[in-house]
Amino acid sequence: MAIATVNPATGERVREFDPLTPDRIEEKVRLAAEAFAGYRKTSFAERAGLLRRAADILEDEAGELGRLATLEMGKTHASAIAEVKKSAAGCRWYADRGADMLADEPWPVRGARVFTRYEPLGPVLAVMPWNFPYWQVFRFAAPALMAGNTGLLKHASNVPQVALAIEDVLRRAGFPEGVFQTLLVPSSAIEDLIGDERIRAVTLTGSEPAGREVGAAAGRNVKTSVLELGGSDAFIVMPSADLGKAVDAGVSSRTLNNGQSCINAKRFIVHADVAEEFTRRLTERMAALTVGDPMQDDTDLGPLSSPDAVETLHKQVSDTVEAGARLLTGGKPLDGPGSYYPPTVLTDIPDGSPGQHEEFFGPVALVWRAADLDDAIRLANDSPFGLGGSAWTTDPAEQERFVTEVETGMMYINEFTQSTPEVPFGGTKNSGYGRELATFGQRSFVNAKTVWIS
Repeated sequence: MAIATVNPATGERVREFDPLTPDRIEEKVRLAAEAFAGYRKTSFAERAGLLRRAADILEDEAGELGRLATLEMGKTHASAIAEVKKSAAGCRWYADRGADMLADEPWPVRGARVFTRYEPLGPVLAVMPWNFPYWQVFRFAAPALMAGNTGLLKHASNVPQVALAIEDVLRRAGFPEGVFQTLLVPSSAIEDLIGDERIRAVTLTGSEPAGREVGAAAGRNVKTSVLELGGSDAFIVMPSADLGKAVDAGVSSRTLNNGQSCINAKRFIVHADVAEEFTRRLTERMAALTVGDPMQDDTDLGPLSSPDAVETLHKQVSDTVEAGARLLTGGKPLDGPGSYYPPTVLTDIPDGSPGQHEEFFGPVALVWRAADLDDAIRLANDSPFGLGGSAWTTDPAEQERFVTEVETGMMYINEFTQSTPEVPFGGTKNSGYGRELATFGQRSFVNAKTVWIS
């Protein structure tokens, strides 16, 4: 794939970048290793100060930085600005708490002083996606840099200007040369980078196939890896739920980021007693959304990231309808320039169709009718993915069963799944392993060294 900015709202190729040569890649990896030798010796207070300065820059320049995200991957400008500000908040969160989370942890051993010391690993390769081009990077970078690691960013090839902007923000914040660098390289360069002995760990947010390749390469080289992969989150609605709130949340979650989020509500599993009413309201709300120019304030949904994304999503929708699903609204790419796909609702999803087990990365809601609580749990677990999920019920017994029995890394009750610094983020099954954010994220790329002093 070319490393280029292609505006998905118009199809215009805006800017192209030459991939780094092997010599330049070697230079950057060497610099990351050399920078680590000095940066690891800085104090937590120094690192926190750098993160706070980065947060200030992000907030001060949120409008322009957000414009780059809208230009490169199509999210609405308002949501892009919010994402940049969220990245600033993430930097401050780790600046304020990182030292405590990485402090020596004592263990009660009689006759000796025993503790765990959390030490940085070294250069960490981050392979990041385009859908949240700032937040995905900063939710790795803030804790990793706070821990004393250095970072090498291989961002998605359709957001090169955002990737360079992130490096520029951190450089202007005062991080030493080489502590954080962007690598404009194709995906084919990743395996060799993981194999480089100077790179000590790798993290990837992306597709399941990409995760399998990165995880395998990390395993062959005995390196720490964190994989946050796809999701097809269940959104379960029971009769006791406030249907108005559930519909509002369902529409917001399904269409977040133009429907291109791993933790979007994708599979709506609705109890038979309320299925007809919920589906009617959901369909009306989805059909009423405004699709258009992501720079306009009144736009609800911008374009998908590329023509290929539209083609993939439309084939999934068409194949699911051909297999017997009912199309309630949408279902056909919009005419004209740009990679636009309308809000779409499918119900009566047949077994064996793409809607049953594939992730739909776009504004398509898939609706199932559940006979009872057991059936809702069965349907929720009938997926190779296990990232997040949510359930809407005021019944404490139902809440407990959903929390205990739905196979996910995250389960939200009467709230849709979110990514926020305060709580751990990650999945199970084919959605990956490891955790980002909170204390787990802060300790993902450290050596937990046991120290025994008699």
